Amino acid sequence: MPISPETIIRVLTISALAGLLGAVGLRLRPGEVVAAVKQSRFTAITVANFVVVPALAAAAAVVFQAPRDTMVAMILLGAAPFAPVVPVFARLARADLALAAGLTAVFPVLSAVLTPVICQLALRIVPGGGEIQFRFVGVLLTLLATITLPLTAGIAAHHYFPAFSRRLLRPLEGISEATGALSLGFVVWTEFAAIIQCGAGVLMAMLIVFEIALGLGWLLGGPSLPARRVVALGTSNRNIALALLVAIQSFAGTPVVSGVATNGLLLILLGLVHVAYWRLRALLGRAP
Repeated sequence: MPISPETIIRVLTISALAGLLGAVGLRLRPGEVVAAVKQSRFTAITVANFVVVPALAAAAAVVFQAPRDTMVAMILLGAAPFAPVVPVFARLARADLALAAGLTAVFPVLSAVLTPVICQLALRIVPGGGEIQFRFVGVLLTLLATITLPLTAGIAAHHYFPAFSRRLLRPLEGISEATGALSLGFVVWTEFAAIIQCGAGVLMAMLIVFEIALGLGWLLGGPSLPARRVVALGTSNRNIALALLVAIQSFAGTPVVSGVATNGLLLILLGLVHVAYWRLRALLGRAP
């Protein structure tokens, strides 16, 4: 039987993320991660990601009069914080890698509890929004296996096998980055028609939500520039994998699934643009 594009995307994405997150872990020690999270404004960051950003996404969907399925997709993304690509973006942006790893490892646990509640409340504004079907155990295990486990495994390997970790780091990063680029290209190719049909208004709505969330995260990051970049990237880049899980469980066979993929892809591209901008300013020797 032929393999569906969704299966190919899932395999490529999980493989790339697991490798990239594992490579991030290979650069860190457990004490660094714990200390970074303790020093962060964790409560404020949590409220911003689970309350403010979902509210922004819902408001933008209403203001820009997004179609019903697109509105649902935007709300699902808004309720799914801290994309697993955040540690990768943090490394590229020369941000606080320990904080990025710590928050990205913790947020899946919070998401498994809070995301369905936020989605159910926010979907009340959508005509015929429907009920969220959320398999808590399955979603939690999926998030832990694909996000938290690779990170913690890399950190443990660095702690117990430092020499082996140094030899493994570069090859793992190279293979994972190549797989990630292939996955991103395949998503663009398969979802190109949906991206074109999405409409300028919807894309503008997501761009505005992204930039406001980025600014909010920047303010909550504290006085440290590396920490600000992490929280800004984490607050603006939503967890596409989690949003897709909810979409598939609750809205299978509808445009909601492609809407999550399309809008999530836009967020990734916007995140890469900001990372490139920060790197360019650093090369030019300018302020953030």
